[in-house]
Amino acid sequence: MNVHIMEVPLDFGGRRHGSDMGPSAIRLAGIRDKLESLGHTVIRVENDFGIESQEYADIGDNPKAKYLKPIVKACTNVAKEVESIADAGDFPLLLGGDHSIVLGSLAGLSASYKKNNLRLGVLYVDAHGDFNTDETSPTGNIHGECLAASAGYGLSELVNLYKDGRKIDPKNICFVGLRDLDPGEKLLMHEAGVTAFTVSDIDRMGFSEIVKKVKLFFKTHCDVVHISFDMDAFDPSFAPGTGVPVPGGLNYREGLLLMEEMCSLKMVNSMEIVEVNPILDVRNQTAAMAVSLAARLLGETLY
Repeated sequence: MNVHIMEVPLDFGGRRHGSDMGPSAIRLAGIRDKLESLGHTVIRVENDFGIESQEYADIGDNPKAKYLKPIVKACTNVAKEVESIADAGDFPLLLGGDHSIVLGSLAGLSASYKKNNLRLGVLYVDAHGDFNTDETSPTGNIHGECLAASAGYGLSELVNLYKDGRKIDPKNICFVGLRDLDPGEKLLMHEAGVTAFTVSDIDRMGFSEIVKKVKLFFKTHCDVVHISFDMDAFDPSFAPGTGVPVPGGLNYREGLLLMEEMCSLKMVNSMEIVEVNPILDVRNQTAAMAVSLAARLLGETLY
């Protein structure tokens, strides 16, 4: 297929900066060669999305939504590009950047799929829920509010980004790898009706059983799937180069198995990989893992 690589060096959403260099780290880890070796046509999107350097951006006057204006601007531009790629029937692969870029990806995908009445689902692989609002966020970092806004909760500027209204039905969201939730977002996630598989669920049931449940969830809830993969879903011993590491995460094999099984589902039409921070990495291993995840999702097998 045609895979459009979108480098989105957005670095406003989080506390620890450096994720703006994540796309270049993944590029240097060989993502183009890897995907071309699988038979895909790789197209690099030549667009800076109007992203300025974080050090020169205006943080704004709302401490519960820091850098709101530059994030809205960048994600609106991302949404336009994603909608165009999805309309063409191609595969947008977004490389972040912090997780606030999901505001743009889901806005663009929603706009495209609504034209054909396709139900969009989201597999959100993350240690965190990103389901705070400006009222519940303890930090005001928008990468912790982005999925809630995409699901219709929170500031109007985020909820109505690109097109008015929510971009994803929260009942079509499935989390894998959760292990660090704020009290307010946990309540909102229950209220919204998302499906969540925490690391405790993995311990109780085993990862292969979780994967079966994830696949069944999407088969019964939606027509197309977007994968939003935050590298902090992995245990920091496997992925040290990420901004908000939390002990007790997924291991390398689990991440690859999940991507292989999602590939077999034949419903995934888009993906983003976020929160690669080369400043914190060791020999670019986190970026190399990101390349492996994309490859497994797009058809690489061991045998």
